[in-house]
Amino acid sequence: MSESISRADTDDLAQSQHDHADERTGKQRNRLVLLLGVIAALSLALDLITKAWAWHALRDGQIVRIIPRFLHFDFGFNTGAAFGLLREHDWARGLFIVVTMVALAYIVQLARTLPTTSPWGFVALGFIVGGTLGNLLDRLFRTMDVGGRTLHGVVDFIVVFYWPGHRWPAFNVADAALVVGVVVFLLYLRKHGDPVHVAPALHGPPA
Repeated sequence: MSESISRADTDDLAQSQHDHADERTGKQRNRLVLLLGVIAALSLALDLITKAWAWHALRDGQIVRIIPRFLHFDFGFNTGAAFGLLREHDWARGLFIVVTMVALAYIVQLARTLPTTSPWGFVALGFIVGGTLGNLLDRLFRTMDVGGRTLHGVVDFIVVFYWPGHRWPAFNVADAALVVGVVVFLLYLRKHGDPVHVAPALHGPPA
């Protein structure tokens, strides 16, 4: 009888500890998801503010030379993907919007399944979400007359010269946030990528 009671007490204790661990993990995940949201909101706000400035200040052809022959602000209207990819194809906009929506759903799944032992995965996702939303909003709502045609596109204005006379394709804050997010996430996976926990998140279906 005493042995049965002891085993029952042990089981109850183990279940209680498991419940407390789940509660702590849930609270930690909520904090990290909030961190993700704050970084995404700040990235998005900075992107929208700088695009609005470029739209009004640079659209007439003015060039602002922050660091001469290295970093300039020069208006560009990109109807393609990041850094001008596929800009000549009319079907590109619809494709990018669909891919973006799928990517955002996938990120929601990652936020629900990533281990909570490190915040860096959530920081990376915050930058990715902010950058993704910034360019998505442009593709959905921003239009400009280009050669007599009204086209949807994304405002690019940051120009970096990687060699005298040779410039990298113009980009924006959203593009920069996406690159930072992807790099940070790859570093996170390299250091914290436990295959048992991360693999289901990376290969599972979008939420």
